[in-house]
Amino acid sequence: MNYWLMKSEPAVYSIDHLKKEKVTYWDGVRNYQARNFMRDKMKKGDKVFFYHSNAEPPGIAGIAEVEKEGYPDPSQFDKKSKYFDPKSKKENPTWILVDIKYVKKFKDLLSLDLLRSVSGLDEMLLLKKGQRLSIQPVSKEEWNVIQKIAE
Repeated sequence: MNYWLMKSEPAVYSIDHLKKEKVTYWDGVRNYQARNFMRDKMKKGDKVFFYHSNAEPPGIAGIAEVEKEGYPDPSQFDKKSKYFDPKSKKENPTWILVDIKYVKKFKDLLSLDLLRSVSGLDEMLLLKKGQRLSIQPVSKEEWNVIQKIAE
């Protein structure tokens, strides 16, 4: 099993949206490294920290799970979509998405400042300077530390 952190702006799509919908597709990713994670590494059943970015405060809001492995993001072919990519071809799509399902919302948001203060998260990508990827791997050790904080 792999562990991930996926970022979303809560004003656009929050953990509460996911809780209500139960399952959603994670579209609009236009970064090659994040795409590669979804295409090559994410597997059904992988656990995901749902992170509220561009929020006050930013932080981990809850847990989701990969429900469906990578498949072509239809928004890349939709000329009306802000994610339209004229270079992407249906026979060889550039952009991939996964489906995630709601698992739980944390009682309290685990703020970025709190995460920075926790021993055992020193190497977590989220906490590295300049790390802006919207999808990031999380080690099993980091997952376990954060789970303990959440409880």
